[in-house]
Amino acid sequence: MKITRTLYIITVCLLAAAVLSLSAAEKLKVLIVDGQNNHNWRTTTPMLKWILEDCGRFTVAVSTTPPEKSSPDLWKEWHPTFTNYDAVLLNYNGERWPARVNQQFVEYVRNGGGLVVVHAADNAFPDWPEFNDMIAVGGWGGRNEQNGPMIRWRDGKQVLDRTPGDGGTHGAAGPYVVNIIVTNHPITMGLPSGWRHAKDELYGRLRGPCKNFTVLANAFSAKETGGTGEVEPVLLVINYGQGRVFHDVLGHDADSMADTGFQCTLQRGTEWAATGKVTLPAPKPEAMAIDKVVMHQPPR
Repeated sequence: MKITRTLYIITVCLLAAAVLSLSAAEKLKVLIVDGQNNHNWRTTTPMLKWILEDCGRFTVAVSTTPPEKSSPDLWKEWHPTFTNYDAVLLNYNGERWPARVNQQFVEYVRNGGGLVVVHAADNAFPDWPEFNDMIAVGGWGGRNEQNGPMIRWRDGKQVLDRTPGDGGTHGAAGPYVVNIIVTNHPITMGLPSGWRHAKDELYGRLRGPCKNFTVLANAFSAKETGGTGEVEPVLLVINYGQGRVFHDVLGHDADSMADTGFQCTLQRGTEWAATGKVTLPAPKPEAMAIDKVVMHQPPR
């Protein structure tokens, strides 16, 4: 009797260990790259890491570059192995990486690696053609009409506007409605038609090559708050070689990342970038309300 009971307990423990091992194996590996940014990456990286891990689908590591104007020797020591991860999330806007890292990053995405670009990361690398192809549009850094058109909506249709001018602007930060305009993409399928996003910058006049992209969601940039008076793209997906890119214009700071709409689309967008599919369920409609900001904060 004691032997039977002991065997039963051992069997249960082994099965539990197997389930836990399987669950861990099924999690997608994400690498966040930070270290330089005109935004506070020291507070946003922990928030991004928590958002992804909170849904149980990801394990997240962080690779921090050397500080600005570091010596070449210090940069030689920074050499992330992108191929160890299912997706790379850029929370970086700073100096150009060493040539060997640039090349390995391009090969990683081109050969099927996932890429997620958050907010000011689309300001980075204006003189890196491959990167600009990956993100479709970006801002600042001297970008202008030579870098490509802006994405605009005229008479209900999406068009490319080649009007001369600088790329990148935003008005005063505030809450605004994000409108989902493509409802049959894996990232947006099952989500409400829009949600009220937390207080945030709304980038405008982004410019770039505009290749192989789809705008999933946009938002109106009101002139009354210093905006462009135009509808601006805020969630995009881009195909680059065999790789998938989720470009998320939202997320100026940790507070702007605290609403459930931002978190849901970031989680689903990262899963899609990593796998081409989305298994994460859509939230309840009240979690992405259009008439109020619904917040979800990490535990204190």
